[in-house]
Amino acid sequence: MSISNEYDRRAFMGYFTSIGLGSTLLPGVLWAKAANGEEINAAAIACAEEIAGLKFDDAEREMMLDGLKSQEARLEALHKIPLANSVIPAIVFNPRPASPAPAPRARGKMTRSTVTVPARPRDLDSLAFLPVTVLSEMIRRRVITATELTKMYLGRLKKYDPQLLAVITLTEDRALAQARQLDAELARGKYRGPLHGIPWGAKDLLSVKGYKTTWGAGPYKNQTIDEDATVVQRLDAAGAILVAKLTLGELAQGDVWFG
Repeated sequence: MSISNEYDRRAFMGYFTSIGLGSTLLPGVLWAKAANGEEINAAAIACAEEIAGLKFDDAEREMMLDGLKSQEARLEALHKIPLANSVIPAIVFNPRPASPAPAPRARGKMTRSTVTVPARPRDLDSLAFLPVTVLSEMIRRRVITATELTKMYLGRLKKYDPQLLAVITLTEDRALAQARQLDAELARGKYRGPLHGIPWGAKDLLSVKGYKTTWGAGPYKNQTIDEDATVVQRLDAAGAILVAKLTLGELAQGDVWFG
């Protein structure tokens, strides 16, 4: 038998841990053989014993082989089970029985902060660091449009990203289409709320239909997931405009990514 990917390597090592050999050199020596395409058989185990300083009889070697073959069969069966991207990882065990969903609570009336709305500046870049409360009011009162604000932020991302390396993918086409739609809605009197026309950036952990979702990791830098994450769907519905997918540590760990 030969096993070659990282997930199987963990299972391979885990099996030897389960039979009390995880702290010896034996599983590492056998894995090196398997990774090189060599068959793991009784002779290979006997050879690995010499390096690890261990000694087994024929029956014990056969027991190990049977265990490895069973482990391999279980992994192959697992890999055949299709899992949609929407399936939540089994990282929490909740022993409580399912109960009826609580009745939805009525939403309270929206309140807005009292802010001073500045006059429209000649240079829209001067708006870049204003708080959302102010930008939101400027859009609601039509001092600026969602399209103007979106183009300003897209321009700044293009200008400064060569130094900041903060962007993995610009979502420019999507953003401009959203902005035009939201401006048209506001012109008709439809206002979605405080995030109407406000640009935002998503960590590239969140999937966006039609764009790469890299998780910051080299093996996935060309990955696409053909659906919008729930966070993206909800912000779309609230009128926020996604302008970019932003860097994050590899697989959301630390601060080092493939770029």
